[in-house]
Amino acid sequence: MSSRSWDAISQRRIETNGIHLNIAEQGTGPLVLLLHGFPESWYSWRHQFAPLADAGYHVVAPDMRGYGKSDAPTEITAYNQVEVVNDIIGLIDALGYKEAVVIGHDWGAPTAWACGLHHPDKVRAVGALSVPFSARSPVQPMPAMRAMFEGQFFYQLYFFEPGVAEAEFETDIRTALKKFLVLGAGGTDLSSLPVKGPDDDMFTGLPNPDELPPWLDEADLDFYTREFTRSGMRGPLNYYRNHDLTWELTEGAPTHIRQPAMFVAGAADGVIMMAAEALKAMPEFVTDLRINHLIPGIGHWTQQEAPEIVNAKMLEFLASVDA
Repeated sequence: MSSRSWDAISQRRIETNGIHLNIAEQGTGPLVLLLHGFPESWYSWRHQFAPLADAGYHVVAPDMRGYGKSDAPTEITAYNQVEVVNDIIGLIDALGYKEAVVIGHDWGAPTAWACGLHHPDKVRAVGALSVPFSARSPVQPMPAMRAMFEGQFFYQLYFFEPGVAEAEFETDIRTALKKFLVLGAGGTDLSSLPVKGPDDDMFTGLPNPDELPPWLDEADLDFYTREFTRSGMRGPLNYYRNHDLTWELTEGAPTHIRQPAMFVAGAADGVIMMAAEALKAMPEFVTDLRINHLIPGIGHWTQQEAPEIVNAKMLEFLASVDA
């Protein structure tokens, strides 16, 4: 499918939670919100619009705060998950709905889970790609992360210091995005990558692919490059700088998702490898988990690498919710 055949998708900016988000949308009917992750865009869901709209849904994918043509607050703390969740819950009302199905990928996944967890009156069903549900940790996240990866390079710790990762990404956004996207995809042998220490940067020594994988063409990469050239990387990276604040703000949070839920991920996704215990425990905490599916050979960019399978699972899930 051509990356340039998205004529039926329209875009507009809409006010929610005190900021304006750019949304892409298609179709009419019950509302389905699709939340992207890092470093992505509404465009990450390009393959999902038509199938869901054709099935009778109003499909809306925002540029999350800090991304694309959405507002990008200056303060680092403005990117904690409580504020991001409030953006999405406010979007339901702003679009004229009382409730929605919310599905997220990567950073959009914990946002979707949190929308369902904290706003069951607004979120009638919830789904996630790549990141399984985890109840709030009993321990503060950043000290635990630093202890776990002491003496090693870990991308989230590298992203934590303001300005450092921005400078590296923005030196050559197109090459950085290409390396990052291919790195996370299925087919990348993570064991063949250079071993990095805690003081190393992200991209030095990572291969610059000669060819793009089948799921990502030059026009797709051009689109992402334009988006991040315009918006910069500060807002997107700020999500990683709020683990502790989100943890503090969610003390006493519920621990169980009660709505109908779905989870789909690539079996070759590095996040799944890191979150093996959460994946195993998820059915205990997500009590109506109707789909729990790993796609062989697929990496982190689930809905872009395997759009046909993801679309089929999403439509199966939506049909079960609306049966």
